[in-house]
Amino acid sequence: MAKLFRRIKDTIEADFHEILDEKERKNPISLLNQYLRECEKEVEKVRKLVERQYLLSEEFTREYDKAAKLTEKRKYQAEVASKAGEEELHQFALQEYEQYQARASRLKASKEQATKQLEELEQKYEAMKHKLKDMYIKRMELMGRENMTRAHHRMDKVMTSNTFSDKTFNRFDEMEKYLDRLEHQVNTGYHRQTIDARIAQLEKEMENQEKSTTV
Repeated sequence: MAKLFRRIKDTIEADFHEILDEKERKNPISLLNQYLRECEKEVEKVRKLVERQYLLSEEFTREYDKAAKLTEKRKYQAEVASKAGEEELHQFALQEYEQYQARASRLKASKEQATKQLEELEQKYEAMKHKLKDMYIKRMELMGRENMTRAHHRMDKVMTSNTFSDKTFNRFDEMEKYLDRLEHQVNTGYHRQTIDARIAQLEKEMENQEKSTTV
């Protein structure tokens, strides 16, 4: 039975990897985007762990400071009670001092360990962010190459396919002819307006000359 389940598991894994390989061949950018999303999730998880470790380190520091202050306080009180001859009070203060001292020592070790762990997490977090950024750049590079490949494929198709090529160049010829016709119409209209304006001006000048001669 165990061998059967193992074979089923291996078959499923093989099919899964085959699907991934096929997907990668067909659309590598899509698969890369999927990897990036997964990496982003992992980076976010580590970020939360860093924040939690930072808060924990701060909590250890606060508790250590409290224990250290109480240690010094009980030590001073034990000395005062001893000088005053209050043996019972002296013993109580001394016992408290020893307990706080042990707690402070333990908290100090925990604080140092938490600080060291925080530094390690921060380094790993920064390394993961750099790797993620490199993957973003890699994606842009792949997208650029993919775009160029498609562009070259498109141009090759235009240049090699006679039917498509003729159709495309016919469009270019039609557009060029249309622009020529449009330019001719504009120039013709311009010249017509210019001639009309020039003739009108000549007529006006001749009329003025006739009036001058008559006078």
